[in-house]
Amino acid sequence: MQRVRVSAQQAPVHKLGDSQMTLSPKFRLAAIQSSLLDLSLEFELSLRVRGEPLIPGLPDDIALNCLLRLPVVSHAACRAVCKRWYHLLSSKERFFTRRKELKLFDPWLFVFAFHKCTGKIQWHVLDLIHFSWHTIPAMPCKDKVCPHGFRCVSIPHDGTLFVCGGVVSDVDCPLNLVLKYDMQKNRWTVMKKMNMARSFFASGVINGMIYVAGGNSTDLFELDSAEVLDPTMDTWRPIARMGTNMASYDAAVLNGKLLVTEGWFWPFYVLPRGQVYDPGTDNWECMPIGLREGWTGSSIVIFGQLFVVSEHERTKLKFYDTDTDSWDSVEGPPLPEQICKPFSVNCSDTRIFVVGRNLHVAVGHISRLNSISTSEKKLSFSVQWQVVDAPEAFTDLTPSSAQVLFA
Repeated sequence: MQRVRVSAQQAPVHKLGDSQMTLSPKFRLAAIQSSLLDLSLEFELSLRVRGEPLIPGLPDDIALNCLLRLPVVSHAACRAVCKRWYHLLSSKERFFTRRKELKLFDPWLFVFAFHKCTGKIQWHVLDLIHFSWHTIPAMPCKDKVCPHGFRCVSIPHDGTLFVCGGVVSDVDCPLNLVLKYDMQKNRWTVMKKMNMARSFFASGVINGMIYVAGGNSTDLFELDSAEVLDPTMDTWRPIARMGTNMASYDAAVLNGKLLVTEGWFWPFYVLPRGQVYDPGTDNWECMPIGLREGWTGSSIVIFGQLFVVSEHERTKLKFYDTDTDSWDSVEGPPLPEQICKPFSVNCSDTRIFVVGRNLHVAVGHISRLNSISTSEKKLSFSVQWQVVDAPEAFTDLTPSSAQVLFA
């Protein structure tokens, strides 16, 4: 197991950008002045006319391609080089806009966390290329909320994430709030509210549409309603009801369908319920028994297969075999001991990211193994872990969700 140490001195927490919004008492964002990109372009052109190269001896297009690969952690120092570097690197919106134009995309891990003593919620961002931590503007939200009541989803290659629902902790009042964070603009906006206020519900993204289902309503009453958001139109519409009132323990999108499980409950006498939604037919059906029974942790989908980081069984990684309706263990070591529950999980390509208490991160590299038997094509996978230690400043932080965005 490879271990990457990131101490508080070696990797301070950096601002990904300055906050550009304020929150009114009525839970609304203040108007945000858009950046004057046209004026910025004129300024850039004026510097070019004066003959100031980005990098002496290199054409500007090649130099720009180089500078857009600089890690964000180095921007503050690099801005002192010259006016053109300062102009490019002083605005994160300008920097990520140029990267998008050149189709340069790197993964970033966004961790939604809260302080275990104060309950204060906050977002922290891990650069998955250089393993440096950053912050983003504070999410506009009421003070006393239960972090686990929210549901977070993302559209990775659009560089956007969404925070839906939630619950006010002191009165058990569910929320229908929807917030959107755009990494390119580095700002939050308030989207149209859900039709039904809910917390502890299922969510997932299918073909760019955001689906939510079930959850708790007022007085912890479980819901069977479901709805879908079109992020481009900012409109919600109802979809077929689940057929059973259910709060969600975990959910995943597999083969274009939304899988929802309520998870196991003490004393484990009753098999957990599970539902599967097909947006093509707008119908729900019962989840296979084997899938429900073995779903004992947080899920991700890699290689088109459902994987679960189990909260039991020594936190071994396992995957679901649809042909046999059974679960098999992934070869390799269990989750590293430094990653303590509760944890949040997400993935990118063939890597899985498990964020534990104090925001230590385990990066699992998943490999598909070849079947030894030529007659039996049995699926088999292995995992190798490395650990990225968080700065000491993150002590006492507990993760509630983890999302991967590209920018």
